[in-house]
Amino acid sequence: MLNVAKLREDFPVLKNNPNLAYLDNAASTLKPTCVINEVDDYYNKLGVNVHRGVYQLSYLATDAYEEARNKVANFINADFEEIVFTRGASSALNLVALSYGMTHLKPGDEVITTELEHHSSCMPWLNVCKKVGATLKYVPLDEEGRITVEAFKSVLTNNTKVVAITYVSNVMGYITPIEEIIKLAHSVGAIVSLDGAQAVPHMDVDVKKLDCDFLSFSGHKLCGPTGIGALYGKKELLATMPPVEFGGDMADDVNLFEMTYKDAPYRFETGTPIIAEAIGLGKACEYIKSIGLKNIAEYEYFLKQKAIEGLKKIPNIVIYNETAETGIIAFNVKDVHPHDAASVFDNNDVCIRAGHHCAQLIIKWLKTFGTLRASFYFYNTLEDVEKFVESVKEAQEFFGSL
Repeated sequence: MLNVAKLREDFPVLKNNPNLAYLDNAASTLKPTCVINEVDDYYNKLGVNVHRGVYQLSYLATDAYEEARNKVANFINADFEEIVFTRGASSALNLVALSYGMTHLKPGDEVITTELEHHSSCMPWLNVCKKVGATLKYVPLDEEGRITVEAFKSVLTNNTKVVAITYVSNVMGYITPIEEIIKLAHSVGAIVSLDGAQAVPHMDVDVKKLDCDFLSFSGHKLCGPTGIGALYGKKELLATMPPVEFGGDMADDVNLFEMTYKDAPYRFETGTPIIAEAIGLGKACEYIKSIGLKNIAEYEYFLKQKAIEGLKKIPNIVIYNETAETGIIAFNVKDVHPHDAASVFDNNDVCIRAGHHCAQLIIKWLKTFGTLRASFYFYNTLEDVEKFVESVKEAQEFFGSL
């Protein structure tokens, strides 16, 4: 069992805001002191560029940066050269679409995605399909809003070339049956681009076991810095992909009318890298690993179930994902706009999310104008749950009396 009280001591935001119930972890997580110190140490002790400097500080900075890549690779069981540092999951997902998609798709090819996707997972492929003349298809969701293997089979054809799909929905919290879907996609020669932003911080993800072709995730959702993420790509696929940005250290040989690029991952890391943030991400991976992802997943689910129990005792509360396997709750106060309801939570120092969560397709599928979303992490407590449930009750009573 997690020693939550001890873990909470690692987070300065919780120390500085003792009454805070932070339940917006699906948007961004808090940062532990060890990650903050790791970033500070780079600026305080090194602070120089990597790769090109012919002096000791640059060598040390390069070692720290590349060791961070190694830590991230180990975190998801990838090889060193299969990790590309990006600005975040959105940047990584776009990189796959703009590089692989634009060069490998042609008219008549099909791309499969779903209505559960974050905009960063589906919009890049909508853009690519329009440009190259490929067809975009959507997996029908079941009555709960889930992706099922049978529904996936119904849209899979020999023309399917790409499957762009979420591992865990950022709105509904459902876990996609991804291993079976990847096997089916590969059986027709398609590649799978997996949005792992809501999976990698919360559960064991092994890219070799999954056999996914690409996996994208963000640092700030797993206790790392903002502005950094990673793309995992199978080395044989990365080798076929051209860069989408040019200049700086990604160049190999540049002539007047011809140019060549470095091998992956460096061909995709244009200009000065995101050095401090990458080093911080490496530390965050170590920190999360030390806690144990199995422990994290079990504890989040426990808190979510306790919160659901409380919500079900309050009248006029609509819960959209009661059976979700993760720590995300999507709900509304009946007939109340989520932004209005959210004001009550803010007054009580309870941080939740309100709106469409950059996932308008599933919000429209739910036939609502947005939802409230609470999302738990390992530093949350039963007291946070109680405060959250009381705030829901207060919101329902206040707006119900109008």
